[in-house]
Formats: sequence, C-alpha cells, structure tokens
Amino acid sequence: MAAPNFGSPITALGRLLVYFSLTAVLMPVQFLAVALRLPLRKSLPHWYHRRSCRILGIRIQTRGEISDRHPTLFAANHVSYLDIEVLGALARISFVAKAEVATWPFFSWLARLQETVFVERRAQRTADHRDQITRRLEAGDDLVLFAEGTSGDGNGILPFKSALFSVAEQRPGGEALTIQPVSISYTRLDGVPLGRYLRPFFAWYGDMELGPHLWHALGLGYVTVVVEFHEAVTIERFGSRKALCDHCHAVVSRGVAEALSGRRQPQALPSGAASEAASGAAPGAAPGAEVTG
Repeated sequence: MAAPNFGSPITALGRLLVYFSLTAVLMPVQFLAVALRLPLRKSLPHWYHRRSCRILGIRIQTRGEISDRHPTLFAANHVSYLDIEVLGALARISFVAKAEVATWPFFSWLARLQETVFVERRAQRTADHRDQITRRLEAGDDLVLFAEGTSGDGNGILPFKSALFSVAEQRPGGEALTIQPVSISYTRLDGVPLGRYLRPFFAWYGDMELGPHLWHALGLGYVTVVVEFHEAVTIERFGSRKALCDHCHAVVSRGVAEALSGRRQPQALPSGAASEAASGAAPGAAPGAEVTG
C-alpha cells in the first residue's frame, strides 16, 4: 500500500537535514558511552529522542503513569517506526526488535547504539530469546516489547503473540517481572482528527516502502500521538502467560479505541482475569501531560 501523495518536500527535506545532522553528531558519543558502559548510554538516547520528536513534528500526549519499577517490560502495540522516537522520548528504555532490523542500513546502527535486543520470530528460538531478554532484565534494563510481532494500520491492534510473553515467567532479581501494557495511537494532524484515509501517512505496515513513506510523513505538519501507560501487572495475577497476554491485548486495544474515538470504552475483562475482577482492580488512566520535546 502506498501513502497518499501530498505534503511539503521542503518541510521533509528540512526536517531530514536537521535530524541527520543531530544524529551524526551524537552517534560517536553514544558509541563511546556504550563501549565504556557509561550511564550516559541511557540518558543520551532519551534526550536525543525528545529532540528528534520536536524536529520531526511529533507531539506526544501521555495518559496514565509510567512504571517506576526497574526492570519493567513494556508491552506495546506497534504502528510505525516513529514509535521508537515516541517511546524513547518518554523513558530510558531499549527495544526488542525483529532480527531483520539488524540488517537495515543506518537504522540498524541506531538500534545497536540503543542496545536493542534482536530476536527471530521462530518458535524454536523462543527459549534463546527469552534467556537473552532475561539477562538484560537481570541487569535492570527496561525493555519495550512490540507484542503483535509486526506493525499494524493504526486503526486497531493485531493479536498479541503469547510466546513473546515467555519472559514474564522469569524472576529477575528474585521478584516477579513487572509488565506494563502501553497503547500508542496516532490521532491528529495539525489538530485535525486523523481518519482511516490519513492514518497510513504514519502507520507503516504491509508492503509499504520505508523511504517514500518516511518522506511523505515528514512533509506533513504536526502529528499528535497519544501514549497511555496502563496499570502495571505481573504474571502472578493471571497464572499463565496466555492469560497475561490476553489481558495486555484487551487493555491496549481499549486504550487505542478510546484515543481514536475520544470516548472512554466499557471495560471487558479477558478470559483468565477473574482474580482481577475479584480484587476490584480496574486498569485505566486519566489524561496526562503533553510532551513536545
């Protein structure tokens, strides 16, 4: 699918020049910080992504409160390569990405400099990837898992892959791992609600080519992204990774629907979450601050 063909090439070019200039200056600094294991390797990407969002015309509205537990595994839906900039601007995190990203020109360098964990989407490699992710969590790193295993069209979310939640069964530091569902929604362009026709400008999925899509997206105005941090949980509340996966999918799906519609949705508990209902827990979040860079 190709993105609709309008936008300003001057705006796109200007944003790309400033973005690449900033990136070129900071990449050697981050390389040294990672090589020497300096604390700067965590704080610099966070600062960089905040500035990048401002450069690229991304305005972030947050809902809920981000987990203050370390480590935390954030289970998010995936809409676009811009999700990296958005989430990176909100927390000092690394990402779990598909192995193909490690072969992409330029973007693979950025991923490695943010200490991304690369995984193959094959069942026979699940145990290896679980152990790799667990080592990072044991070190106290907060990670983002795009639980659909791919990106969607931004109008809803795809099923979450329960195999990706196998790491939730681990106990880094001897404690149950904190899992926080996160919903990402691209809602407005220059303040005007995005509909199904315009959302493919920012949602990157299917057979879209990265270069033309990026060029069109950056030639537009300012896009508003709503990020909701839902209630943090552990697998102990659900008894199985499948039930945990279903719960995360339900709350993220509801968060996306609410952000796109502007209306709060009635809560429906997923199968296996009866203990949550019995305890009176009700995931959800109130509108929060806007982050502009």
